[in-house]
Amino acid sequence: MNSKIVFLLIASALGLPEISSAQKLTRQEIAIVKNVEKNHEDAVKFLEKTVNINSGTNNTEGVKTVGAIYRKMLDDMGFTTTWVEMPASMKRGGHLVAEIKGTKGKKLLLNSHMDTVFDLNSPFQKWSVKDSIASGPGANDTKGGIMIMLYALKAMHETGQLKDRQIVIVIHGDEESAGSPIEISRKDLVDAARRSDYALCFESGKEFNSASIARRGGSGWTLKVTAKQSHSGQIFSEKAGPGAIYETARILSRFKEELQEKFLTFSPGIMVAGAEANIDSTGLRGTAFGKSNIVATTSIVKGDLRYISIEQMEKARTKMLAIVKEGFPHTEAQITFSGGSGAMPPTPGNEKLLGILSQASQDLGQGKVTAFDPALRGGGDMTQIAQYIDVVDGLGTVGGNAHAPDEYVNLNYIEGIIKRMAVFMHRLSTN
Repeated sequence: MNSKIVFLLIASALGLPEISSAQKLTRQEIAIVKNVEKNHEDAVKFLEKTVNINSGTNNTEGVKTVGAIYRKMLDDMGFTTTWVEMPASMKRGGHLVAEIKGTKGKKLLLNSHMDTVFDLNSPFQKWSVKDSIASGPGANDTKGGIMIMLYALKAMHETGQLKDRQIVIVIHGDEESAGSPIEISRKDLVDAARRSDYALCFESGKEFNSASIARRGGSGWTLKVTAKQSHSGQIFSEKAGPGAIYETARILSRFKEELQEKFLTFSPGIMVAGAEANIDSTGLRGTAFGKSNIVATTSIVKGDLRYISIEQMEKARTKMLAIVKEGFPHTEAQITFSGGSGAMPPTPGNEKLLGILSQASQDLGQGKVTAFDPALRGGGDMTQIAQYIDVVDGLGTVGGNAHAPDEYVNLNYIEGIIKRMAVFMHRLSTN
């Protein structure tokens, strides 16, 4: 049974639109689509091979090993490739940068990441398949996305459609935990964005017919409250006040009541409180000591802030500071903010780029591609460059359970997505 018949049967079972005989595809695009069909089995095997190589962010040798596989494939397609080492102090594996230069069409920046959250001590290490579901570390987030990117480029290359194009690729080895300072670890991405027209990011997609034209940025915050230590029987009195825990509750409740705004979230992730309280230098573990007959004197809360624009972030921070300052008697509260990545708001340029992608999808008979709700996905590297360039994200595989030990990719969608991306990139790099 040929691949087209198989896809039609799958499409019918899943309720996907049928792929008709490409009403609006050019002769070159039809050749690209046929090439994708020819290489489909190899694409899945390639994904399996890379998933079976541990490349957790902290496994620098693993990152370099899987990066070498990507590098060879790009070398074979005529790209000039460079492995960019990060400073030793970062303890990161580095990045792969590849470029092909020409004069045709728009200048494209393609991005994804080869690292995963699953380090060497994780029990989740290997590829496995049951029916149409393949599980493995990075299968969906986002070695699958890199496979989509590379096999779309391969289809263009093998049909002669990469000649004289302008494409730069940045594949990070530390997206899941970026090296610090960010000005160094994302320098190559920013430099590439400044000299490109469009950025396409192959992070995992959430649905077959959606892509992201907006992603939220993120920062951290730490709230520390101190209060007067007193006997519990005196709590709320003029002499003792409410203590640190009640003051913390007041602040968090006010955040919830007064910071309600579309795309804005402010989540407390860890809290310790008592007569003594401390959170360690990792920010992940805390200790506390207290007694039920003592009014708590210390409370520490760490959380994150998610926003759709820098303006929204600054507005939220200002409001949080004001709430913190309105303290109960005999308490003192302080909030500090850390980090503060950029954001990727839904710009007209991003919407235009999505429209081109959607038209390619429709011409393939796959239906319209719509914008995915940014509130339903996390941040990503595109927030570092969205101020410089039009972006569409979420172009990788369809799957789920990212960052969990049952992460998976749905194999039924791979061939269709590679076809869509190959035609999309061909059109952008031709006109």
